[in-house]
Amino acid sequence: MGKINECLKKMFIFFNSLFLGFGCMMIYGLFKASAYSAEISSVGGPEIGWVWAFAIGVLIVSSLGIYAGKSENDLVLKIFAGLMVVGLVIMLIFGFIVVAGRNKIKASFTSASSEYTKPLMDNAEFKSGLRELQQSARCCGVTSATDWGYEIPETCACDYGSGCTSKPQGTTGPDKVYGQTCGGILFAIMDTIFQAAMGIYFGFAVTAFLGLLVSVLMIHQIKRHDSSGAASISMKGF
Repeated sequence: MGKINECLKKMFIFFNSLFLGFGCMMIYGLFKASAYSAEISSVGGPEIGWVWAFAIGVLIVSSLGIYAGKSENDLVLKIFAGLMVVGLVIMLIFGFIVVAGRNKIKASFTSASSEYTKPLMDNAEFKSGLRELQQSARCCGVTSATDWGYEIPETCACDYGSGCTSKPQGTTGPDKVYGQTCGGILFAIMDTIFQAAMGIYFGFAVTAFLGLLVSVLMIHQIKRHDSSGAASISMKGF
């Protein structure tokens, strides 16, 4: 009979195995997404290096958890519990950073201030993507058509209905442009990414807390088993 309750041990190993598989899938996804890392960063998405660090961390910690459960090693379980504390703190910090980043991105896509829009419009890749979005979503500019400066692109051209408005004075390009701006649409796209990131970080924070509780319980069971064994040996010696 082992030192740890068999059901608890199997559950602990099973969930660590799930996270090991999740870490492998993240590594695979990162290889696929590496070609788009510049585009993700240009619109305020997370740096791909941090995601790599997170994925590798998941692999290491879950592998350690599997070994700790199978070996019933008190020291390894203590190391795992310590990593859960560190992981809990890091996930909470990252989660709040994502929340702050989401609010900053929302301000940049909905505010009329050039303080937010100018850095975006200075990025050639962002401008290229915005042109494509304008044509498909029938919108113009991030916060207004003036985001394009003095030259309004043809993708802003509006040929019908009440959704059209006159081009800004002193600019070249189509006479009528879309009255709707692309800021809200861009934020809706980015918000999906941020919501997923918040779900992952806060979800992992809860998981780290549960992992901490289970590892502490397993350590307690090992200590109780060892102390009861030592007591029996003492009684026999007596």
